[in-house]
Amino acid sequence: MAIAQNIIIDQDSDYSQQFIAKTDAGVVIDLTNSTLDGMVRKSFASTTATSFTTAVVSATDGTFTLALTDVQSAALERGRHVYDVRVTDATSTITRIQEGVATVSPSVTR
Repeated sequence: MAIAQNIIIDQDSDYSQQFIAKTDAGVVIDLTNSTLDGMVRKSFASTTATSFTTAVVSATDGTFTLALTDVQSAALERGRHVYDVRVTDATSTITRIQEGVATVSPSVTR
């Protein structure tokens, strides 16, 4: 099961945030030899998605970043969205490690 964590994305701005991958029990997940992917959608049923750029910061510490460019965040509608992050380990096992609501805060300056 994934850790639930809500995020706020400012529309028309670069978004980057660092997280720690953990199990439900709070144990840090070692990301060595793993890859991450994540997406944000208006709803679970949406066919349109925006992919996060993901990067492992420290594999043994389980730290990673999620990022969007200003162009990507500008294309998101204001309001509530859903997102999740998956890790694929060295044995090709895919696990969802994080999920939540991504609130897109509207931009005034364009």
